Amino acid sequence: MYIELRVFPASTMKRLAFLLMLVCIGCGRKPETPVKAALVDSGRSVKFSGLDYAIVSEINRDSTAGLWKTLIPVFRMPADTDLKTYQPVQPGTYRIRDKAIVFTPDTPFTKGKTYFIRYYRFGGKDNLWDYIRGKTKLGRVPYTDLVF
Repeated sequence: MYIELRVFPASTMKRLAFLLMLVCIGCGRKPETPVKAALVDSGRSVKFSGLDYAIVSEINRDSTAGLWKTLIPVFRMPADTDLKTYQPVQPGTYRIRDKAIVFTPDTPFTKGKTYFIRYYRFGGKDNLWDYIRGKTKLGRVPYTDLVF
């Protein structure tokens, strides 16, 4: 009894390697839409763009007062950046304009001071490997701080 080994031609091996590479790339994580924060209205307001318009308009129809303040809070950057988590939320109004959320503070932004928006990613797109690597922890919502 013997085992017959078949050797494929080089062109067939290249095609199989290419097919394997396509499958690996296709199963990769989809890139997220970049979320941006920029000053508008001569620095009086901040525009938060990059969110799905259908989701934003659905949340806007909710009648809960202060809803945007909990989802996309605006903070003043402290001198010691380790204390960012303990800063009070800037009071102001949120409006939807041109498929973006525009925040206008009750008191104008101070020139020369830095502010940031904490964008919580509620997408649920984390996978098991994010927990194993320590990028995500159970019970915590991942967020991104956008500085402006």
